[in-house]
Amino acid sequence: MPIKRYGTVQTGAGGKTLPFARAVEADGWLYVSGQVAMEDGEIIDGNIIAQTHKTIANVLEILEEAGYGVEDVVRVGVWLDDPRDFWTFNKIYQEYFGDHPPARACVQSSMMVDCKVEIDCVAYKKKDA
Repeated sequence: MPIKRYGTVQTGAGGKTLPFARAVEADGWLYVSGQVAMEDGEIIDGNIIAQTHKTIANVLEILEEAGYGVEDVVRVGVWLDDPRDFWTFNKIYQEYFGDHPPARACVQSSMMVDCKVEIDCVAYKKKDA
């Protein structure tokens, strides 16, 4: 099965071209690159609540584009700028993944852009032969 790339021409803050695909699919596996609360190339204003909703929406948009759903997500990686946001983040995360909880790692990390959260994921869907 060939490798398919989604969103290879994308821009980030300041209109800079980003040197990676939004997602890559191979043999039923979809690897979604880390997403932040970005809209039109800029990080949205807002607290952890607003940024978490936007970040998850960006992940879900990519999943949908590739033909996957939240029920296909097997692993999620989460980076939080501030560990005090952990419980607030979890409450929002559960709204999206509560019925289909994937494996997950969540760490505190300094971010490369001015955001409060970054999320990546891996999804799997058996493809027709």
